[in-house]
Amino acid sequence: MSNAPRDAAYALGRTSHETTRLIEQSKIYGGSTQRLLEAAGIANGMKVLEIGSGAGDVALTLAELVGKEGRVVGVDVNADILETARKRAEAAGFTNVEFIAGDARKLELPNDFDALVGRFVLMYMANPSDALKHLVTHLRPDGIVAFQEPEYTIYPAVAHPDTPLMNQLISWIVEVFQATGAHLDKGIGLYRVFVEAGLPEPIMHFEAPVGAAETWAGYRYMATIFESLLPMLEKYDIATAAEVGVETLAARVREEVLIAKRPFFLPLHLSAYTRMSHLP
Repeated sequence: MSNAPRDAAYALGRTSHETTRLIEQSKIYGGSTQRLLEAAGIANGMKVLEIGSGAGDVALTLAELVGKEGRVVGVDVNADILETARKRAEAAGFTNVEFIAGDARKLELPNDFDALVGRFVLMYMANPSDALKHLVTHLRPDGIVAFQEPEYTIYPAVAHPDTPLMNQLISWIVEVFQATGAHLDKGIGLYRVFVEAGLPEPIMHFEAPVGAAETWAGYRYMATIFESLLPMLEKYDIATAAEVGVETLAARVREEVLIAKRPFFLPLHLSAYTRMSHLP
């Protein structure tokens, strides 16, 4: 029996609701992802490998950046969700995107990609540094590496006596990801992942979606997160469906924010990018 560390369980599940949540997620985090890709140098004509494609949002953003002369190959272990990604790419008129089902660490892929990209995927891998070290072998010598990962270790720092519901939600999120074996520190940990994979030191940015307006979409998005997390919350006896109250969660969070006049924080994340050509 192998004693090798195992990948974390995907706490958010693989339901049709989770597919919808991933699409909603891109509306919240899409801006920071776009900024990362542009800052990293993703441009027209490039061939890009994207891992953890999910419903295809990052791949579609990449497809627009690389244009008709470029190409995007998206990989995900969930074959079912890639059917949604393919349909969305077709509906959007993109002919420069291909989706492959499988573990990118094990697939036989070409070694001529100009860039490697991933969003919220390394946190689930047993050894992110080893994974990245392997994945970059698919890049050209001057290839770009760009990733975004959440940072949960400092998320509790936004807790405040005036926001007990927000405090509880943060606590539950941290507990469930910890219970499922995910890396809670992969945001800040991206620096270590990059350098341990033999890459040049990355340029990094720290962001968090924050809102306090009555109409902010983040309240509803937090409810969708908990709808996906609920099976694992109950499995690990962290919280029950009644305690979470998904149906009224968005309204309760909004009310707390408006009364406390304290903005609501969605999960914080860091972006990191580098070029292999910067190696000494």
